[in-house]
Amino acid sequence: MLVAALLVAAYLIGSIPFSFLVVKLFAGADIRQVGSRNVGATNVTRNFGKMPGVLALLLDGAKGFAAIELARWMTSLRMWPIPFGEFVSPWYSRAFWIAAAGLVAIIGHMFPVWLRFHGGKGVATATGAFLAINPIAVLAGAIVFLIVLLSTRIVSLASMISAASMPLFFRFLTHEPFWTNVVSILMAILIILKHHSNIARLARGEERRMGERKER
Repeated sequence: MLVAALLVAAYLIGSIPFSFLVVKLFAGADIRQVGSRNVGATNVTRNFGKMPGVLALLLDGAKGFAAIELARWMTSLRMWPIPFGEFVSPWYSRAFWIAAAGLVAIIGHMFPVWLRFHGGKGVATATGAFLAINPIAVLAGAIVFLIVLLSTRIVSLASMISAASMPLFFRFLTHEPFWTNVVSILMAILIILKHHSNIARLARGEERRMGERKER
């Protein structure tokens, strides 16, 4: 079934562990055993330098972008089995399936089958998906990220607040379809929940700030 194929493909795209692969290629190390042990670009940058970190960031972002574009193409095919129209149910909304592919890609990044479901926090992959949906909203979210980062120097806090702002930008700035807004809320919630350890450290006042060295 084409719907199942889309969701499986989106998951598999999202589950490609680029941060893990980049570190293996550049340093022969396992990112899951280094630093915060998070399979994400921030941990790569902190422990292996800017070049591997930027590469991991771009590749992780490309996963979300690719999932959205794949969904756009597949839902435009004549063989797509669900008719689209003005229905209350999300199943009949093309915008829902396009956004859902991005959500599934984020889940794939967070819980990749290749790494025994131990993945990253989904920020870069979500950014790629948001970018494919509407780059203007992402620009607004990037401004929020920079404001929080420059004022606090805490990457995790900036990431969570920026993610939480995206549904608002989709709703009030770019006026995306209803189901795009709904799915973007789910994306933001997932990202915030995946930052549970960062939230705990923030509550204790122990979260690392940008440029701060970890105490040994």
